[in-house]
Amino acid sequence: MSSNSLTSAGASGRTGDKVFSGFALGAGALILLVLFSVATFLVVQAAPTFVANPSEVAGGEGFWKYILPLVLGTVIAAAIALLIATPVSVGVALFISHFAPRRLAQGFGYIIDLLAAIPSVVYGAWGVAFLAPAMAPGYQWLADNAGWFPLFAGPASATGKTILTAGIVLAVMVIPIVTSLSREIFLQTPKLHEEAALALGATRWEMIRMAVFPFGRPGVVSAIMLGLGRALGETMAVALVLSSGPLIASLIRSGNQTIAAEIALNFPEATGLSLSTLIAAGLVLFVITLAVNMLARWIVGRHKEFSGAN
Repeated sequence: MSSNSLTSAGASGRTGDKVFSGFALGAGALILLVLFSVATFLVVQAAPTFVANPSEVAGGEGFWKYILPLVLGTVIAAAIALLIATPVSVGVALFISHFAPRRLAQGFGYIIDLLAAIPSVVYGAWGVAFLAPAMAPGYQWLADNAGWFPLFAGPASATGKTILTAGIVLAVMVIPIVTSLSREIFLQTPKLHEEAALALGATRWEMIRMAVFPFGRPGVVSAIMLGLGRALGETMAVALVLSSGPLIASLIRSGNQTIAAEIALNFPEATGLSLSTLIAAGLVLFVITLAVNMLARWIVGRHKEFSGAN
């Protein structure tokens, strides 16, 4: 090959690198611009709520009295979803990636991907039409036999539309997301690590504990936090399942609401200060989600040295 051809190829490669670098930089800047624009809009539109007379805000006791039950309801529902979804998702992902026969694993993978594509309103309809009535007898049993514990204090909801039901529906919605991402992470574990552990006499479970989990930990944490973001921001499924009401300590009584569902239910009719109050609630949810993602990045960065990818 002539020197002119090599020079031309090198120049073309440098041009391609510059174009790609500029495109990547522009995409990153665009994301930051959009994030800044959303934050600015929320702050500007929510400002009237923070300076208004507390008696004029929803409930007549000020914005913070109004938003606190919604924040707690949002956090409780998301926490229930993660407590249920995390072990199930990791277990299913491990089964698909390391235990199931190839054909069965492929079938399970397709089913998990299909579940992730189902619209949230379908999950909400399933929750209110099937799950809530099915859970009502169980809630009554908990109230009768474990009512001494504050989380299961009665009277139990006769309809089953409780914060616990909402958490279960959210868990079902989160499981496909966490499972799909965790499965892909587990499949990327270097085969040499797995074979080395087995060659040293480790059982399959010991190999998974010593080779697969350390490698996949950052990715699994990221998957869980992505699922948490879905649970925190879910609207229609929670709005259909939950009965609107005041904050209560029990998980089996009617009541509670989340920020996203509150906004979805009241936004169409909101005007003036009511609209500003709902946008302020959205700002609070924005801050919570941002804090959760920052925490996730800190956790991933802290355990990055164990990922096996360095």
